Amino acid sequence: MIELNVAGKMDKQIAATLNAEGFVAARGHAFKGENVWLLRTRWGIPTVKINGTSANPDRWPDGTYSVQGAAAALDVTPQTVFDYLARGWIEGRQLTPWQIELSDNQINTLRARIARTRRSRKKAS
Repeated sequence: MIELNVAGKMDKQIAATLNAEGFVAARGHAFKGENVWLLRTRWGIPTVKINGTSANPDRWPDGTYSVQGAAAALDVTPQTVFDYLARGWIEGRQLTPWQIELSDNQINTLRARIARTRRSRKKAS
């Protein structure tokens, strides 16, 4: 995985390579980009940056969000942003780093959903 990261591969590309080479993720499942992201986080492996060195901006010049920017706007973790992308709750494209389209209405709707979820978890404790 480290060699693929050094080669500038994105998480989804690394997952595809690991799958093609016969590696399996937890419980015998195929790797997904989210698995690679989680491993990067756990092992302290930096993600590919669009300019090679500094952090991706919260928002790109075209108004889309980076994963980190979307997470900050929604007050969730980057992994939750990946979950929302997988569920189709938000849309994005991964050219090099992710560019996520979030309208003010979507931000408000998802923040309300997050608030309800957090309240219900507190009540269950």
